Order: sequence, then structure tokens, then C-alpha cells
Amino acid sequence: MGIFGSFTSKKKESLDKGLTKTKESFFGKLQRAVVGKSKVDEEVLDNLEEVLITSDVGVDTTIKIIERIENRVSRDKYLGVNELNDILKDEIASMLEENNTSDVADFDLPQSDEPYVIMVVGVNGVGKTTTIGKLAYNFKLAGKKVVIGAADTFRAAAIEQLEIWAQRVDVPIIKQKMGSDPASVAYDTVASAKSTGADVVIIDTAGRLHNKVNLMNELTKIKRVMQKVIPNSPQEVLLILDGSTGQNAFEQAKQFTLATEVTALALTKLDGTAKGGVVLGISDQFKIPVKYIGIGEKMEDLQIFRRREFVETFFNK
Repeated sequence: MGIFGSFTSKKKESLDKGLTKTKESFFGKLQRAVVGKSKVDEEVLDNLEEVLITSDVGVDTTIKIIERIENRVSRDKYLGVNELNDILKDEIASMLEENNTSDVADFDLPQSDEPYVIMVVGVNGVGKTTTIGKLAYNFKLAGKKVVIGAADTFRAAAIEQLEIWAQRVDVPIIKQKMGSDPASVAYDTVASAKSTGADVVIIDTAGRLHNKVNLMNELTKIKRVMQKVIPNSPQEVLLILDGSTGQNAFEQAKQFTLATEVTALALTKLDGTAKGGVVLGISDQFKIPVKYIGIGEKMEDLQIFRRREFVETFFNK
């Protein structure tokens, strides 16, 4: 099946519904920005810049978008404001394709004789536990054998919540008592997964303050211990960001990429916010692919981030 072959009409409908608040806010601002105007001129571009920034697209990405549209206006000589939406869609989609890695297929994994280990990082409250549960569900739905590791041993609630998700999805969970060494839990999880022939391992980690040096040390230790079992693990370090926090998500991404090597991003809670533009900015600014987006409460509402489909939906009135 091709990369886009499994993007069904049901998923498109779910994405459209999940971005409702963002779209209503954006188009309301865009309409006010062009009122009384017939063509895209300097005033419209100034207003558009404000619209994009207040939609949490981010300053750097907004500047790039405005420059692209200025070039388009200069090249085409006359552009009516009625065309602005289509121009935005085209230019943003092209920009994301230029600045990021390729989209991935639905919950697919590289071919390997050993389990694919995903180490999940992020501050408390961003939806880390829920995302792990949804990941486990979707990997299992794709026919993968999944094991979860509860290496956030600093909060009893984190272990309990993850256990509930493991039971709900019906996948094994490796845990120890609160206060145990997180690296020990990670080691046990990876060892168990390897011995039982699992396809994917999802390791939770502590969501303490992201600007603490001990976080870097802890994550480094977890990696080192897991590599005793699977030398190239973790094959993926997934940073979970709360999309509803807007610009704060940018700051968390900066801090975590300084603390550890992040290889993929997931943005959650996009259905409950008008700040969905943050996905465009983060996808553009960080040389790390946005891999997953959370657009609802249901387990199916964790979707693979497909840039073209996201932009099409974002700018579909």
C-alpha cells in the first residue's frame, strides 16, 4: 500500500473535525485582513503576517511564507484576494516539502530482526501517556506485537495510567515500583521484548522540568542500558508536545533537542485548540519530522502527520 493509500475518507473527516477550532479562528482573522481589498497588496501582506503570527505559526516561518507570497505577487503581477487562500495552501505545502523529510506510511516499521524501540519524552501534562496508549493500539492494529515499558518511576500515577492503557489495548507492560531506577525498567522491557519476539517497544520516561541537567543524564543512562540488549536502540526518540500551548511548544522542542537527540515529534490536543498553526511552524523550523498528530479522544484519533493532507485540510473552508 502506498504512503497515502491508507488515508481514508474517514481519516480525512476526522482531521477536518479535529482542526475545526483552528480553521474557524484562522479564516475569521483572514477575512478581516482582506476586507475591502480586491488585490494582494502591501497592506494585505502586513495584515496576513499578523494573522499567521497570532495563529501560532511562528515568526520565522511566517516571514518565510510572506516572502514566498511577495515573490508570487511580483511574478504574477496581479493577485486577487480571492486567490489568497489557494496561494497560501500551495506555498506552505511547497515550503514544508522542501524543508522536511518524507512522510511515512501508516504505523509502519523498518524491517529488522530486533524490536524497534521508541523512547518517549516530554513534560508532564502534554498527553504523553495517552499518546503511548494510542501508539500501542495503532501498532497492534497494524499487526505488530507491542510491549510497553513504564520507566517514569517518579510518579505513581504515571505507572497506574500506563497500566490502564496497556490493559485497554491488551498489550504487556513491564513495570517496577515507584522510585525504581528508570534505566532498570527500560532494560527489563527491552530484554523481555527481545526474548518474546516483539516488533515494537514503547518506553515512557519521566516528564520532569525539561531544562534540568539531570534529565539529560537520565535519558543518556536509559539509552546506554538499552543498548546492552539492542545495540542501536532506541531507534526513535519521540518528543510529545501539547499543540494547545502554542509558542510554548516551540520552547519545549528547543529545550528537549538540547537535552537529547530527538528524532521525531508528536503534537497532541489539536482538536481542543485554535492554535493548530503551531504544527506548520514546528514542522518547518525543526529539522525533525512531525510524525504524529493527536486530533481527538478516540484511539483512532492519533494520526500520521501527512503535510499535504494537513495543509489541504487547514485551508479547506
